[in-house]
Amino acid sequence: MDIFRPAAAGLIVSLSIAAGAEARAARAFTPQDLVMMERVSDPQVSPDGSQVAFTVRQTDFDANRGVNGIWRLSLRDRDARPVRLTAQGESSESPRWSPDGRTLFFLSTRSGSAQVWRLDEGGGEARQVTRLPLDVNGFRVSPDGRSLLLSLDVFTDCADLACTRKRLDEAAAAKADGRLYHRLFIRHWDRWSDGRRSQLFVVRLAADGTASGEPRWLTQGIDGDIPSKPFGDDAEYAFSPDGKTVYFDVRIAGVSEPWSTNFDIYAVPTDGSAPARNLTAANPAWDADPLPAPDGHKLYYRAMKRAGFESDRFGIMELDLGSGKTRELDPDWDRSAGVLRLSADGRTLYTTADDLGEHPLFALDIETGRVKELAGGGDVAGFSVAGGRLVIARSTLTAPADLYEIPARGGRERKLTAFNAARLSELAFGAVERFTFSGWNGDAVHGYVVKPYGFQPGRKYPLAFFIHGGPQGSWLDEFHYRWNPQVFAGAGYAVVAIDFHGSTGYGQAFTDAISGHWGDRPLEDLQKGYAAALAKFPWLDADRACALGASYGGYMIDWIAGVWNAPWQCLVVHDGVFDTRMMYYATEELWFEEWENRGLPWEKPENYERFNPALHVGDWRVPMLVVHSSRDFRIPLSQGIAAFTALQRRGIPSEFLTFPDESHFVQKPQNSLQWHQVVLAWLQRWLGETE
Repeated sequence: MDIFRPAAAGLIVSLSIAAGAEARAARAFTPQDLVMMERVSDPQVSPDGSQVAFTVRQTDFDANRGVNGIWRLSLRDRDARPVRLTAQGESSESPRWSPDGRTLFFLSTRSGSAQVWRLDEGGGEARQVTRLPLDVNGFRVSPDGRSLLLSLDVFTDCADLACTRKRLDEAAAAKADGRLYHRLFIRHWDRWSDGRRSQLFVVRLAADGTASGEPRWLTQGIDGDIPSKPFGDDAEYAFSPDGKTVYFDVRIAGVSEPWSTNFDIYAVPTDGSAPARNLTAANPAWDADPLPAPDGHKLYYRAMKRAGFESDRFGIMELDLGSGKTRELDPDWDRSAGVLRLSADGRTLYTTADDLGEHPLFALDIETGRVKELAGGGDVAGFSVAGGRLVIARSTLTAPADLYEIPARGGRERKLTAFNAARLSELAFGAVERFTFSGWNGDAVHGYVVKPYGFQPGRKYPLAFFIHGGPQGSWLDEFHYRWNPQVFAGAGYAVVAIDFHGSTGYGQAFTDAISGHWGDRPLEDLQKGYAAALAKFPWLDADRACALGASYGGYMIDWIAGVWNAPWQCLVVHDGVFDTRMMYYATEELWFEEWENRGLPWEKPENYERFNPALHVGDWRVPMLVVHSSRDFRIPLSQGIAAFTALQRRGIPSEFLTFPDESHFVQKPQNSLQWHQVVLAWLQRWLGETE
């Protein structure tokens, strides 16, 4: 039985499927289509398996923002259609079930700040649960449903939440706005530090279901962020099954935080009777995402082995909470595990991992360590298991994410949703073909080609050569909302993408191969991959080719501009590293630079200069579009300005596109549209009409 009704009359929004619509000729996929796609994520199966709640992001183009809504779908009725539970236009996310499945908690900004709300069995209007003076970053529901574990940003020298609120208000009202810093991480990713830390608090729920009293501060004295910034989430903290303990991971590094990857798992009693206790102090590398076993005797988590390396392999660990002994459950599985979920009987762990250009869902048998793929063929970006049901959110290169039900032990899957169906029925995507060639060291290297819209045999097509970031990343079979090859295929370009050495999903040794070798091993793969694509696909026009890349891919664009510029009629560099030496002193996450360059710049200066694009500007000749945004603190704006300065001073045709309010990514809908328009216009200028 469906226990929830929409929040108010008239708010039932079912899928916009064009049933019975007249057949129309498929048209090309455009940047506008990409920006307006509905984005399905964060499935959460109810405890009894009867329904799934999830988030859908819709685009308010006029307001230049995405708006998240909470939806629900019955899993028992095969003819059921999704129903929106929150009001159109308000932002709501992170649906989480109470243990009895009678209440759905979620975060919403409808009150003016991010607070926890609830929808109860029987329907009716959503009710506000927390009324705190600070935004709630994330939350967990206790096993008995009577408490909430909250993450809040606070000044750690404040005694209560009101103190933090007062200091924020005073700072906002002050005429002087200078900030004095005493240690690094003065800025991170896209924002300057204001001195607050994300900390965990627990608050009791009164009989009426609302939060009661001042939240209890559980992590007081912990000099770290829980969850981690900027992308941490509620997988980083959890209640024990009896609700008496909270487990969390955190990096406590003091002044060394910017060059440390040493996260540890801690345990703290929820009654505040004792300080947090480190459970994984023996491992100097990254321990993440604590997940208690149903019986409370063991704790599962992910762990790296090499300190200072953010792209080391995450193995799956088991900690006996009684004896303190640990064991790795998957030592023979050469993949890096993602977030973990447990089966109800506690015998199976579910996780995702990059694997040969895909990001499937896997099941790990805890007793034997055997790993089995459950759902491949694309990118599983989220999943949930409860009540004997397993639901995933998956996309591919030719389809945005939808929900699918997967038999927990394998078998035939069932598609549950069809968001974007009306829009997709009008569109034609380019066919995707994978290929393999012999790259650096004779290793097999993978790539793919996307055919342009309206492909006709016998014709030649201009080429967009994509270079991915990371560099420890991969061109996955996914529907990407920034670097989507189908947008370029829709504009008439063929797309070639290579998973060079350093890419994930091909074994840890393949990933490791790029560290200390940014400019040689991956370059050899790109050169051989480009040649292999031209040989295998004769319809690629080698006389009309442009290379494009972001982040590390942007670094590679600056690098090949000086050392491999012969094939290209144009280049596009987005947030690229121009000067590898200065990059160290200007960025924030120093552990990355120190690992990739095998040391500190004043101790190993030759490592920072060996593959420095700035040293080869004298050989630059190819027209280049430079894109760099003001709030990118990973690769600061000055790197993009320096590249543009070099181009202009050398008299090379060039343009510079910047967004004052974007970070390492361009995310606002209208900015995204402008980015695509400028980039595609640049390709058209130098490669000619695509017809």
